[in-house]
Formats: sequence, C-alpha cells, structure tokens
Amino acid sequence: MHRLDHVALRAADLDRAIDFYTNTLGLQLMFRELDEEHHEAFAFLELEGGNLELLQMLDENNQPLPHTAPKPEPPYCPHVALGVDDLDLLLATLANAGIALLKGPLLIPNKVRWCYMADPDNNVIEFVQWL
Repeated sequence: MHRLDHVALRAADLDRAIDFYTNTLGLQLMFRELDEEHHEAFAFLELEGGNLELLQMLDENNQPLPHTAPKPEPPYCPHVALGVDDLDLLLATLANAGIALLKGPLLIPNKVRWCYMADPDNNVIEFVQWL
C-alpha cells in the first residue's frame, strides 16, 4: 500500500518561503535542516495526509543558488492542491496579505469550489473546498 509522504517545492529563499507558508497560510513548521553534503537547505511543514517540503539548492560552498521560476500559466500544472474548510476565509486571508489569485474562485455547484495562487517562488497552489 502506498501513501503520500510529502510534496517538495523549490524555494529561492528558504526564510521567505517558510515565512509565507507559516505566517500567511498558517502551516506548522516541523523542522528545518542544512544538508552540507548534498548542498541543500530544506524545511518540512505539516499537512494532514502528507507533508510539504521546501527545498533550496546551494552551491559547493553551501550558499544559495539563484533560482527564478517561470511565471505560472494555465492550466497551472504542476501544482499542489490543499484542502480548506472555508474558501471564503482563505480568500480574505490572501487579500489581506496582498496576494493576488491566478484564477478563481471557481465553482461546480454542490460539489467543489477552488482557486489558484502562486507562492513567492511561482509554485502554484490550488485551494479546494469540497461542498
């Protein structure tokens, strides 16, 4: 039997990414590590049903490598989809933080509502509320 363990997203600035996911989206930081042997810095954030890894690539001196992700475009794949209980509350949180949506909110009546946004590194996050 297989189960989702984690999803990894690349971050150019690990501090900025951790701040966004913890302070803006409310995820809980599990731990943060520097892997000098493999030239990576990473952090794991807690999600129900699996976890989210933020991964920053480092050079041979363990200094951050530049990383610029392309601007997200439809159909916004790949993306990570996070379930929420109240999409309206999430939309208000994003608006208060000055975060623009890429698309949405969208609706299939009596089934599901969802929207897409991009994190500071242009990783696409879909938020889903099942009705």
